[in-house]
Amino acid sequence: MPDGARERILARLESGASTEPAGEPDFAVMARRAVRPEERYASLRRAMEAVHAEFLEANGDDWPGRVRAFAEAEGIRSIAYGPGTDAAGRLESVLRGSAVRLVPYDRPIEEMKRTLFDDVDAGFTTTRGGIADTGGLILWPTPEEPRLLSLVPPVHLALLDVARIHGSLWQAMRDEGWAGRMPPNALLVSGPSKTADIEQTLAYGVHGPKRLVVIAVVPRA
Repeated sequence: MPDGARERILARLESGASTEPAGEPDFAVMARRAVRPEERYASLRRAMEAVHAEFLEANGDDWPGRVRAFAEAEGIRSIAYGPGTDAAGRLESVLRGSAVRLVPYDRPIEEMKRTLFDDVDAGFTTTRGGIADTGGLILWPTPEEPRLLSLVPPVHLALLDVARIHGSLWQAMRDEGWAGRMPPNALLVSGPSKTADIEQTLAYGVHGPKRLVVIAVVPRA
């Protein structure tokens, strides 16, 4: 390194150093900067829509009807889902008898692979909540709701309770005690799949769902 280069680099870093009070813990800085509760849904939605996520709003228990109406309007004929989740019964009761077929993910992947890749138009999952400041959903795959439900079908339908949106990833990890009970594969999803590998041009829907549709359950007015 040329003479004086190290000192110049260090001087630049020091001149752009944080203006936070000296000695203040990092977690206190994070807490002060976090998105306020009343602004979290709007912040999350704004950030996610910027990367092509779509939103449907529902009040309380009417979200299965919103899923059905959306699927019928978009020509979605089949939805894969995890039958062991709390949301499954509500989804089954509303879609039963409709033109939209529910496909339970209730067999080993070796038996489900052809169905997921060839015969399913959408995958439905619940979420553990969201992250407001960066815009993203927290997916928490389980044996009852495997990761492939959100990864393989062309459309990912994700159920979000807006009351479970955290201000930041740090807040989610702290409030839910992730350090003590993380799953093998926790995920943050902000939009449909995308890549810039081809000539550095951003393209959507290349190696996963072409659409991410968030069913946001908001409080009744």
